[in-house]
Amino acid sequence: MPKAYVHTRHGGPETEALIDLDRPRPGPGEILIAVRAAGVNPVDWKLRQGFRRPGESEPVFPRVFGSEAAGVVQETGPGVTGFAAGDEVFGSTADGGYAEYALLTAAVSAHKPAAVSFRDAATLPVAAATAYDGVRQLDLPGGATLLVTGAGGGVGSAAVQIARAFGLHVVGVASEGKRDFVESLGAVHVPSGPDLAERVRAAVPDGIDGVYDLVGDPVLAEAAELLKDRSKLVTAGSPQEAVAALGGAPVRRARTAAVLEAVADLAARGALKPHVTRVFPLEQAGQALRTVEEGHALGKVVIEVAE
Repeated sequence: MPKAYVHTRHGGPETEALIDLDRPRPGPGEILIAVRAAGVNPVDWKLRQGFRRPGESEPVFPRVFGSEAAGVVQETGPGVTGFAAGDEVFGSTADGGYAEYALLTAAVSAHKPAAVSFRDAATLPVAAATAYDGVRQLDLPGGATLLVTGAGGGVGSAAVQIARAFGLHVVGVASEGKRDFVESLGAVHVPSGPDLAERVRAAVPDGIDGVYDLVGDPVLAEAAELLKDRSKLVTAGSPQEAVAALGGAPVRRARTAAVLEAVADLAARGALKPHVTRVFPLEQAGQALRTVEEGHALGKVVIEVAE
């Protein structure tokens, strides 16, 4: 039977297991893929702990980890058009991606460009698409300066690159240990920590035009001080109430195939490099998740599934 990495209840790592599961069958609007790679994201362990997305029903256990995956289409469900068996695709999972077989939501899936590896494609639906949505939402003109907090992580590093591709100057906030990485993306690095606003003003005397926050308070509040127009403050790292109190807004996720096609095109052209820094086999999915959960990840972590 196919293998899948799951959690059997809400809680900590003790709830996780690699188990045998029946091969899923695609329902309406779904695609069944043989997984070649799955991205690892903070939301994965947060869901294990009991976090629930808005409108999401009570989970059924065992629950397969993973929100994004890339692989080869095996079968399509009723009503699915534009995809066929043998197609190389990537997208948002309907029911987990740390597995040998997974279901993708067809409306949030796209064909993988030949120039993009399965490993890189698997990182695009969550991190890169979130980054793209936030940069587009800010709608800054070319030549403007964007501050990205958490610039050394998966979403942050993608946001820096996408903003640069859109003609923006970027200031990236990250730990001192991530300086070289952030600067390699084309951003001015500013170390994280207390008195952030003071360091940003010193680094960018002409000021900041927009903020893309991926950290939350207290960094969010301090970054907001740098803006004259608080409508140019968005966050994917803080609750809606917190950012609204500062005059900003949460990132509005489009969750469309069009966004996935756009970020895949950026990746194919070399304007967006997912920077996959750690790769684990499915048998070591727990170690992959610990790397992200413990905050040690630089760039993206991916689980690869052998053919």
